[in-house]
Amino acid sequence: MDGIIWLNGTFGAGKTTTAAELGRMLPGAHVFDTEHVGFMLRHVLAQAAPVRDFQEWPPWRALAVESIAQVRRFLGGPLIVPQTVLVAAYWAELRDGLARHGLPVRHFVLHTDSATLARRIEEDTVETGARQWRLDHLAAYEAALPWLREAGTVLDTTGVPPHEVALRIAAAAEAVTAG
Repeated sequence: MDGIIWLNGTFGAGKTTTAAELGRMLPGAHVFDTEHVGFMLRHVLAQAAPVRDFQEWPPWRALAVESIAQVRRFLGGPLIVPQTVLVAAYWAELRDGLARHGLPVRHFVLHTDSATLARRIEEDTVETGARQWRLDHLAAYEAALPWLREAGTVLDTTGVPPHEVALRIAAAAEAVTAG
């Protein structure tokens, strides 16, 4: 796979950990977290256009696409993007923008049952400041599941180690390249 591997799913599903594993597995792969684009915009847009989630800002969506395209063009190889997108219209905008750049996108949705997600979020020792915010997004994830199932390949990560999830994604991405 020589394009974009997008890891979607709610917070606590294992996107970041899986992305790191996948990055070590795929030759020439790099991980690019588009949340940093949101962090960059926050200091400029938060006062003038307050939102609950930086994805609501049209400049985030446009700059995420352009940043992915530029980083991919500069580095080559597969680019792994671990980013939750729960709004179908935002996903369409991102996907279509990447297509305009000629970048194929493999969209994987890491899915875990609600009880496991809540436990992972509660037990997370890294992102403790965002615990409640992450828990508050579980309902939005559940509501997005119907369109996510159509838009991506859903992988159940319940009880599956991140390395195994990464192996499954690598195999699926290679199958597309070979097919």
